[in-house]
This record gives sequence, C-alpha cells and structure tokens, in this order.
Amino acid sequence: MSDMVWMPVRFAVLALVVAAVAGLSDWPRHRSVAEGTGVVTLSFSHGADRRAACRPATEEELAKMPPNMRRTEICPRARPPIAVEFEIDGRQVFAADIPPSGIASDGPSRVHRNFELPAGTYELVVRMRDRPGDAFDWQGRKTVELKPADHRVIDFRVDGGGFVFH
Repeated sequence: MSDMVWMPVRFAVLALVVAAVAGLSDWPRHRSVAEGTGVVTLSFSHGADRRAACRPATEEELAKMPPNMRRTEICPRARPPIAVEFEIDGRQVFAADIPPSGIASDGPSRVHRNFELPAGTYELVVRMRDRPGDAFDWQGRKTVELKPADHRVIDFRVDGGGFVFH
C-alpha cells in the first residue's frame, strides 16, 4: 500500500494518543491541602548572638595563653539555641528551643513548620529569643485573612526589622 493510504490511519492513531494524554493530564485530581483550607508556614534561619555567652577571662586563663593570644573575654564557638513561640488566635501552636546547626554548633538555627488552617481571619503572633534570658528579643504580630488554597509565609530578617509576613 502507498503512504497516502496509511496517512489517515497514522493521523487517527496520533490523535488518539494526544487525546489520551490530554485526558490523563488532569486525572487523578490532586490537592496539596484539603478543600477550603490554606497554609501558614513559619520558616526562617537565624543565628543566635554568640557574644551573649562571653565571659571575662580569669588571671589563670590569661597566664596560660601566649602573650599575642590574650584577650579579656572568652567566647565559646558554639551559638546558643533560639527559643521560638507561635500563636494563632491566642492559642500556642508551636514552642521550641531550636539548636544551632553545624558540626561545632556554630551555624544558624533553622525553623520550618506548616500549619494547615480552615479559610478565615487569624491573629498570628510569633516571638523569638536569641540571647540567654527570659524576655523575647523579637516579636511579630499580624492579622491575616487566609483564603482557600492560600499559602502565607512568616520569615525573619534582622535587616527587615524582625518578622516579615508574606
């Protein structure tokens, strides 16, 4: 048979394959969050203040050091952990002391938590302590309207004034 006879058959088979791919491209339906809900993500990386753990060097410690290495304060290499609290509508949903990363515990502490919530308006409060003590050094508060399938992110930037709500 000639190519002219097979041309409509090839076209029909190709059209069937394209139709099958198009039909299957939207099936099965997948949702990353349940119907009518949105997600609030608390996600940031921050290094606690290493200088907060410094202490004055004793006379014995100074005597043991070579003259060119003597300094009045001794500061550990490791960073202290950061304390983080997160509230949604006055209810605490997350509270943790996040240790620093790195082999020598000298890297930043990292937080990443997702909270799936029904669509609605929420009062979000996040606090962080990056120095030893009882008081929180940083606090952010914002009222957000969460629509179905919305994804809101809470970040932290020292140069941005603290917590940033996206």
